[in-house]
Amino acid sequence: MRHATLPALLLAALFALPAPASAARLKDIGQWQGVQDNALVGHGLVVGLQGTGDGGEAVRKFVRNMNMQDAGTLLTQDFKTRNAAIVAVTATLPPFARPGDKVDVTVSAVQDARSLAGGVLLPTQLWDAGGNEDWVLAAGQLTVGGFSAGANGAGAAKNHVTTARIPTGGKVTRAATSSFEGRTELNFSLSRADFTTAVRTARVINHSLLGDFARAKDSATIEVLVPPQYQGRVPEMVASLEAANIDTDTRARVVLNERTGTIVMGSQVRIHTVAVAHAGLTIQVDTQFGVSQPEPFSEGRTAVVAESDVQVTEEGGDLTVVGGVSIGEVVGALNQLGVAPRDLISILQAIHGAGAMDAELEVL
Repeated sequence: MRHATLPALLLAALFALPAPASAARLKDIGQWQGVQDNALVGHGLVVGLQGTGDGGEAVRKFVRNMNMQDAGTLLTQDFKTRNAAIVAVTATLPPFARPGDKVDVTVSAVQDARSLAGGVLLPTQLWDAGGNEDWVLAAGQLTVGGFSAGANGAGAAKNHVTTARIPTGGKVTRAATSSFEGRTELNFSLSRADFTTAVRTARVINHSLLGDFARAKDSATIEVLVPPQYQGRVPEMVASLEAANIDTDTRARVVLNERTGTIVMGSQVRIHTVAVAHAGLTIQVDTQFGVSQPEPFSEGRTAVVAESDVQVTEEGGDLTVVGGVSIGEVVGALNQLGVAPRDLISILQAIHGAGAMDAELEVL
């Protein structure tokens, strides 16, 4: 019998001892509502390309639709469209951004441009997702980080040359109003909704604030009242809470990826005692080619004949008791089966189907 370990479960062996919960900082398990990044988007024009732009009438139409009052007037009939490209411009607006702050900008070709190397983005306004307000003005020299060259049907390329960045290429033009001043109530949102974690978080906050100021509204939201001593000093209260350790809890889950043979188990996975038998099936096909010669003076032709020999071998599988109340016992019992990870995926699916696994099964 093959003695195969579980390569994908080596990390799970770290949980050999029962660990019902793991501690994490408050700032790592969620965020305060109203304090988050915002995605911005816009469409602009990159110029200065060496014949690797879009070409065609689309660029001329885009230039005609641009507001060029402050930058002068471009003569579209003389515009070399191969030296320009229409691009999508994106950026992330951080919370509490103020006018004049700089943000990084990403530029991506949206039409037939072959490369954005050497291009310059003309001033472009970036809007929020709803297209209601313009927040950032982006412009500057593009940084591609790769190359693309070719001639006579042959070429070479490195990285993506139709996507580029402009470090600090966006200037914030409007203040992101997320002020904490005057707030008497805050809401903290968990990244992973869980009632146990939400209640534990509220208890830790109350312990830190020395009073009954926090409560779990649902599995993902904790409501926090600002204590009198922190009125007008809400950022200080938030800073004092962010380092608090929370014993997080999650649902037991097993994740299987049959394409790569990867198996990942959480520390809460339990398997009731079951008996498992798994037989391996091996199919071997051996093909030999021979030559068939016709009889002398006949009208037949020489032909190649393939002769295949198919052999099927099935290994016997003995019943093996599998079960465990900790991740260490589960891994040890599964290793006793002596099967490869890809076979183990089928076994775990069968155990879950039999109702002997106390965990969610997710197949990628």
